[in-house]
Amino acid sequence: MVRSPADVGRALLLLAILAFAPHANAQTLTDSSARPKVLLVATGGTIAGVQDAPGTLGSYRAGTLTAEQVLASVPELSRHAQVEAEQFSNVASPFITPAQWLALSKRINTVLRERDDIAGVVVTHGTDRLEETAFFLYLTVRSDKPVIVVGAQRPATGISPDGPINLLAAVRTAVAPQARAKGVLVVMDDRIVSAREVRKQYQRVGGFTTGEMGMLGVVGSGGPEFFFAPARRFGPASEFDVTAIDSLPRVELTFSYPGGTGPRYDTVPAGLVVATTGLTRAENTALRALRQAGVVVVTSFPSGDNVNAPPRAPAPGSDTLPTNATAADSTAREERRGPPSVVSQHLTPAKARILLMLALTRTRVPAEVQRYFLTY
Repeated sequence: MVRSPADVGRALLLLAILAFAPHANAQTLTDSSARPKVLLVATGGTIAGVQDAPGTLGSYRAGTLTAEQVLASVPELSRHAQVEAEQFSNVASPFITPAQWLALSKRINTVLRERDDIAGVVVTHGTDRLEETAFFLYLTVRSDKPVIVVGAQRPATGISPDGPINLLAAVRTAVAPQARAKGVLVVMDDRIVSAREVRKQYQRVGGFTTGEMGMLGVVGSGGPEFFFAPARRFGPASEFDVTAIDSLPRVELTFSYPGGTGPRYDTVPAGLVVATTGLTRAENTALRALRQAGVVVVTSFPSGDNVNAPPRAPAPGSDTLPTNATAADSTAREERRGPPSVVSQHLTPAKARILLMLALTRTRVPAEVQRYFLTY
């Protein structure tokens, strides 16, 4: 019978996994009580991707291997931890939705609250949206135990796949005592970075950066080594308890540009993030109208590198009014200006959107939303 290259490739992959699996199971039976437990929550992505023609540079299908298959292909894991696998989803990361962020966060919070035997959680994820899911978990997982998000830039059947070594580094980090109380972390290419700062920068292996803020540590031959810790609020100190939240407020994201006239909506969102280095007059007018309609507007530097403090709002009636102005004049001026915008500090526009979504579950007062952006 003639078989297609795809059939042959899949057969070879399964044979390789089965060849590894007995070795892994044998090690699991040896001295298992001495090794900490880690829960692996698989969402799909390139780390679980399979090519039609394995071993090539050809295209692949993300989210194909199961969590158990991914684990079985890295027998070295059993030397460091007892890893339990749980299949949360199996999709390419652009298909991850805010509703899934909520469900994933709730699941992780439940596990870390109810199971004392779990040392940490590892989430496998596609890299296209990895930084956004990781930041949502950073803001909403209310535990000191390590939560590590990990992915791969090359599929499991590609040439020199990076998924296995990344997964090994993630598990080693999840069981390291020094990884506690560091917030949600991303481990890629033996680098340990905070989920607050991590950004996907390019498609090559490694693929992620933290900008000028640096890494928290590295995974060396002896295991994870930490040199820094995040300063903004996270973990048990987080005010964002999503236990009773079933959906997130609608928050839109738009860009400012030369000649821009600003966004307009048939149905206004609860919030809006504007990526901008400066607004046109028309954009200012459009955003003022949205603020007056009750939309909380956040401005974010396109690169996410802005660290300027938000401007202090003038006291009512304190600027540009004639000396004989009345209280009614002052009120009219405030209504024309509308509520103030919120300024995002050192967050990419995509991450500013996530923080705004969570902030709006607690308040719609711009001054209070600004406090969240200065705290997290």
